[in-house]
Formats: sequence, C-alpha cells, structure tokens
Amino acid sequence: MDQTLKTTSPARRTMPMPPPRLAVSLLFLMNGFIVGSWAPKIPELKERLAISEFTLGLLILVFGVGSLILMPVTGAFISRYGSRSLVRITSVIACPMLLMMTLVPNLGLACIAMFFFGGFVGAMDVAMNSNSVAVEKSMRRAIMSSCHGFWSLGGVLGAATGGVLLAHFGALVHAVFVTIACAAMVALAWNKLFADAPHSDVTHEKLRLPLNPLPWIIGMMALFSMIPEGLVLDWGALYLRNELGASVAVSSFAFAAFSATMAIMRFAGDLVRDRFGAVRTLRVSAVFALIGLTLAGLAPNAGFAVAGFALAGLGIANIVPIIFSAGGNIPGLAPGIGVSVATFMGYSGLLFAPSTIGFVAEHTGLAVVFSAVPVLLLIVLVLSHHARHADFSPQE
Repeated sequence: MDQTLKTTSPARRTMPMPPPRLAVSLLFLMNGFIVGSWAPKIPELKERLAISEFTLGLLILVFGVGSLILMPVTGAFISRYGSRSLVRITSVIACPMLLMMTLVPNLGLACIAMFFFGGFVGAMDVAMNSNSVAVEKSMRRAIMSSCHGFWSLGGVLGAATGGVLLAHFGALVHAVFVTIACAAMVALAWNKLFADAPHSDVTHEKLRLPLNPLPWIIGMMALFSMIPEGLVLDWGALYLRNELGASVAVSSFAFAAFSATMAIMRFAGDLVRDRFGAVRTLRVSAVFALIGLTLAGLAPNAGFAVAGFALAGLGIANIVPIIFSAGGNIPGLAPGIGVSVATFMGYSGLLFAPSTIGFVAEHTGLAVVFSAVPVLLLIVLVLSHHARHADFSPQE
C-alpha cells in the first residue's frame, strides 16, 4: 500500500487524528449531510411537482432501488481499482445531486434523478466504508464506529440547517449551499484519502457476487440489525402518539432519544471495541438493543417507551459498524465485495422493511411489532462469533 498508519503505543493513540482517518471521516460527514439535507426538501418536492403521497412514496422507493443496484456494482469495481478511486468518483458525483433534485421540472425527470441520487449516495456509502476498512487495517485499530458517528452528525447538521435555509432563502439557495459545502468537504479530503491497493486475487475476474456463504451471513446480520433502526425512524413517533397517547412534542422524542444515544455511543464505540474485542462488543450491544426495544414494545406509557428507545440506540449504535468491518475483513475476499454485500442487505432492510411493518402493524398494532422485532437481534446474537473478522491480530 502507498501509506501506513501504524499506532502501536498508548501515547500514539492520544495524538491528533491521522490525515487518512480524518479524510474518510469527513466523507462520512458529507454523505450524512446530504441525506440530512434531503429530508426537509421532501415536502417542497411534493408541492412543486403537485404529486400525491402515494406517488411521493414511489419516488422514495426509486431512491432505494437506485442505492441497492449501484451498491454491489461499486463493490466489484472497488475490488479492481481500490476504494480511494471509487470514493473520489462517487463523492464528486454525489455533490450536486440535491441541486439536481431541486431543478427537475416534472415527474418523469424526477424519477430518473431520484434513481441516480439514491444510486450514488449508496455507491459512495460502499466506497467510504471500504476505505474505512482499509484505514482500520493500516492503523491496526477500530475507527468504523466513529466514522458512522460522523455520518449521524452530518445528518443532524443537514436537517437542522436545511429547515432554516428553506424557510428563509428557498429551495434553490439551500441546494446551492449544500452543493458548495459538500464540494468543500470533498476537496479537503481529496489528497488525504488512504490509497489502498486493488485486490490482486480478483483484479482480472468478472464482476460477480461471491459464492462464499460467509459474506451473505454477515449481510444477514446487517439486515437484522438495520430493520430495527428503520422501525424506530419511521414508526416510533406514530407508536407514541397513537398507542401510548403522547403529545406531538413528546412523540418526537422517540427517534430523538434513539439517535442521540446512538451518535454518542458511536463516537465511543471504537475505544470499546479495541478494549473488549468485536465479538464481545457486538454481543453486549445486541443485548442492550434487544432489551431496549422490548421495553419500548411493552411500555405502559410514553416515558418508558422513550427510555427503551434510548437504550436501543446505545445498543444498535455499534452493531452495524462492527458488521461492516467484519464484512470488509473476510479472509480471501476483496474488502469492497464484503462491504457491498453487507451494505446492500443492511440498507435493503432499512429502506424496504418499514413498509412491510406498516402492513403488519395495521393488523396487530405497533406495540406487537416493537415487541417482536427483538427476535431478529437474537439471531444476530447467535451469529455474533462471525464478528471476529472485525478484530485485528496482534502486531509483530
């Protein structure tokens, strides 16, 4: 590799963040900022195109389809060319995507734009996770959780600034601001990104999905870990409002409590994983998430449910980063392929499971759903020994 980032002593750990780690963290921040900035623009898009909620739902589905199609393709190209090349390309293309969505004049072009918006945001997700895995290997220590913490921080910043800018300056100014801010982050990260080598074993192979079952097992762990995240995001507030009698203000605490504890724990997660190991950290995290969601589902009132969501956020925070690291470190498999399988399966749960959950909840109620979903985390707990691939062997 072109760069090495060894950190062998405790003193070294207190030094400033190495440039490649700072660069990939900055791109996680940028990706989260785009997604967070998109959320407050959705009502504006609906009004501008004069479309129904159903049509808007289909547009959002196209976003997910674009992500899931380009994710595995990106993983295959990473195995050939390395993650730095792909993260540069995808981040540059992702920068103006929000501006493109602001300028589309009709539904037909909006569908095409939404496909590429979701596609390149998802492709960048695979590339930056793969680059993070490469930096982890070089540093011989965990960084994935804090990278995802930067993504969460970017989402909060994007949503917070988006509402203010849209209200005071309009959609176009907001989109231009986001584009310039994202371009600045890419420019700052450009020359500092870690230069990982292509995977020599697969450089000349055809682009195809792996036959090894292990990446698919790890991908299933990602799927079962991200379904609960999508459940809280899309249905938590409604559950507090409709089934526990919470006010509009209190119902917003469902995802707020969940996302706050998740972000805090993600910034602490790398130290925890380095100290206790990936398997033990994942197991304890899964138990916290399982107890938290069960508490939320069985809660007699909104206060107990919010506490359950906060506990679940603490647990879920580090499960997915560990799983992504494990996917990128499967022996004999190109890191980009393993990461792309994990992200593909994980985000498919985040994007598509909530709609299925809505159908089930209509017949059973959301309390039953929140009480039943922890079973998925039990499966993650059973499969947790596969997280050993996220650990690093002692240095010589």
